[in-house]
Amino acid sequence: MKNKVNREKLIRTGIGIADSDMYDEDKIWSRYSDDKVDIGEVLMEVIRTLDKEYPLGRKFRCLSIGSGSEPQFRILEAAARGKLYLLDIDGVPLDIVKERLRRQWIEHVMTVRADYNRLLIPPRRADSFLKNRLGGKKLELITLHHSLYYSEESAWARLFDNLYRKLLAPRGAIHAVMMASESEDEYSTTWLYNHFAGKYFGCRNDQNLRSFGRGLKKNRAFKKGRISLTTHRVRFFVDDFAKFMSVIWMILLYPNVHKYTRQQRKEITEHIYDKFWRNKKPLVQMQDHLVLYKNPDLSDGKSLKA
Repeated sequence: MKNKVNREKLIRTGIGIADSDMYDEDKIWSRYSDDKVDIGEVLMEVIRTLDKEYPLGRKFRCLSIGSGSEPQFRILEAAARGKLYLLDIDGVPLDIVKERLRRQWIEHVMTVRADYNRLLIPPRRADSFLKNRLGGKKLELITLHHSLYYSEESAWARLFDNLYRKLLAPRGAIHAVMMASESEDEYSTTWLYNHFAGKYFGCRNDQNLRSFGRGLKKNRAFKKGRISLTTHRVRFFVDDFAKFMSVIWMILLYPNVHKYTRQQRKEITEHIYDKFWRNKKPLVQMQDHLVLYKNPDLSDGKSLKA
């Protein structure tokens, strides 16, 4: 009887936490998963590869699109001593960064609040961004860490073409990361989204970074580039049901995209309790990485194993 009462109480808690702020949800995900560790490891591989491309002492310039105040900021801040530009549509994480810049006397980091779809996908606006915001100087590194979700996959080719041709230096790299679009693992973020969004709204995750990367390999515009595609397994668990559920709602895009009814939220919460919480099973995310190198030096056959 006690277990039943406790279950019902936690179910109510899980339903109630559904309207929490997405920024807070993302902070919980970042703290209790190895997502940022995974991104940081690949990012460091990219930076080490770029180091081989340039003479010692070269000060890199970097554009981080949509990563706000995430932990990899510390890596980028240290690596991009030439200049680091943080572009985000959300002013909250940018304000956090601004406070840190003032407090720690950091002068080489700039924040830009804008929608990258409007700023970087139209060719003329990309040209204007280079001239007016980047001072006409191109970048050695561009990152898209969990930010491609916010544009249609049909627009990715135009975005990458502009980033590659207009903003990236003669030798540089673009690093993109996002959740895999397909997974048969019932404990994965992909399966949960496809199952519940599909059941209630007829939606599936159709943003496939691996497929897009394979298409880039066939695109003549990137024939002098080198593309690396990898998939990693990320895990999340926190011993607090409210926090665990807040991340589930973020994954299921409630309420910003999908408006699940209360009865639907109850069914979802019960599923998470019975499938995950009762057995202390971690949530898994299959995570795709795409790294596009521009004009890589392959003379030693070792430069691009990232």
